[in-house]
Amino acid sequence: MKKITHHYGIEPDWVTPLALQLEGEVDGNFIRVPDHIHSGIRYFLNCNSGITALYIDVVYNTEIHFRQQNLTNDFLGIYYNLTEGEAVLLADNTANPVGRWDYNLAIVDAALSTDYIVKPGSRTYVLCIFIKKELIKEYMRDNPSLQAHVDSIMDAETNTVIRFTRMPHESFHLLNDLRTQTIGTTSFDYYLQGTIQSLLADYIEKMTIDDIVIGKVGERDLNGIVKSQSYLVNHLEETFPGIDFLAAMACMSPAKYKSLFKKITGIPPNTFFLNNKLVKARLLLQQNELPVDEIARKLHFTNSSYFILKFRNFFGLSPKAFIKQLY
Repeated sequence: MKKITHHYGIEPDWVTPLALQLEGEVDGNFIRVPDHIHSGIRYFLNCNSGITALYIDVVYNTEIHFRQQNLTNDFLGIYYNLTEGEAVLLADNTANPVGRWDYNLAIVDAALSTDYIVKPGSRTYVLCIFIKKELIKEYMRDNPSLQAHVDSIMDAETNTVIRFTRMPHESFHLLNDLRTQTIGTTSFDYYLQGTIQSLLADYIEKMTIDDIVIGKVGERDLNGIVKSQSYLVNHLEETFPGIDFLAAMACMSPAKYKSLFKKITGIPPNTFFLNNKLVKARLLLQQNELPVDEIARKLHFTNSSYFILKFRNFFGLSPKAFIKQLY
């Protein structure tokens, strides 16, 4: 495994050091990397005085462990990640999948360090947006729900911005449209900047103050929450283990655990558990090896009627309707 410790930021001082660690070089706005590391495109662009973007569309040929340790904490990293393959966020020696079918949107305060491991054969398509916190404030002031809370949300002394979630369908389509453009042209740069503005506006427009938990998050706290999430994802065929059990696993009080879990994921632990059961149910339906009632039993739903109700509420159609649209 190749290990790389690097930083990001608004200023392009991170570009050359990262290129060198990838055994490559900077060529205009491209980071050229040899094929034994990965094939494909790394492209960066300073969009304006407060935003820099990194566009990655590559297939990895080497396993890499990226350790991100930023030199400044005046920005947020927003990562739209549609990786297909094996890519994980590493926390407390626990690997947690990220990518198209898992967490595919992360908003991470630059004050936090993160570890990201990607395996050979993984097709990584990621748009990374590095944006000044002051600019985020301006976006938030245009959101009626957030106007009165902007200063507390963005106060580095009292709050750490962190969220792992799934991107909305609109963002998915914007990223797919971006992928069809010819990279390196002036028109691509304009298209990229327009996509970033649309993504940011769409995300912040949908935010409400109820989505936000004010509080500091240290690397140890983040590791504890992610470790408990990994446990839940690996025990979907069981019943919900309870807050006390999960809080002890994360080495924090139940009250703190519930608060930080919602801050990081936007939902309570039991909802996270249910949602992941439903995602696994969808995968089992796609494999077409088990009937609906057997899937309900396998994933420990009370009965098949309850499973069908929750599946319809989450995906917008019943399990049988989902199966029909596959063929």
